[in-house]
Amino acid sequence: MILIGPSLMCADMGNLRDNVIRLDRAGVDYFHFDIMDGKFVPNFTMGPDMIRALRNSTNKPFDVHLMIERPEEHLGLFIDAGADMISVHVEATPHLQRTLKKIRDSGLKAGVALNPSTPISTIEYVLDTVDYITVMTVNPGFAGQKFIPLMKKKISKLKELITEADYDVNIQVDGNIGYQTMPEVLQNGANMLVLGTSCLFKQELTLENAVLRLRRFIDRFQMQSSLRSKEK
Repeated sequence: MILIGPSLMCADMGNLRDNVIRLDRAGVDYFHFDIMDGKFVPNFTMGPDMIRALRNSTNKPFDVHLMIERPEEHLGLFIDAGADMISVHVEATPHLQRTLKKIRDSGLKAGVALNPSTPISTIEYVLDTVDYITVMTVNPGFAGQKFIPLMKKKISKLKELITEADYDVNIQVDGNIGYQTMPEVLQNGANMLVLGTSCLFKQELTLENAVLRLRRFIDRFQMQSSLRSKEK
């Protein structure tokens, strides 16, 4: 199943609650929050108070992407605010397995995020402690960057590793995921799409029409993939 999650840092901040309600009704699967501390990445965004303020606007899962140093020291803030899923970066904590286990032990889904230059080998020994892996297809910190082509190969290798080890782990992609890049990341094994300015928050489309267009595109992709599989 292919899941779509709006990146709320790309939404209309002046009408954020309205955007969340409309996207929920339009049929998105989850909401993605990018939390940045100005240290791990060169930007500041969002926080637990924003998550808490939006929590009663939807029942859809809140996916909190912590781009912060020493995330293990701040997990409680985001858990209490209403997170359902939390991902942390390999380089951000000296105790990755312990941090992921703490997230899971709190009843949430645990994710690990890979920057474009972070090797897959760094997470080989935590695959039994994660529910999803976030592959950054741009360098984290700012919206509107260009997709890094070699990340398609990285997604494919990661999918092979997960399949060979027989783990039930989803692959999320984050960064310039639009109609040009979506087919390739899906073909290589991604099944969770973080969507922002490249295809969802478009000036010329309402949020409702943008979600409808996305669903139709994904349905066509899956149908074509199924036909190609039968032909082989």
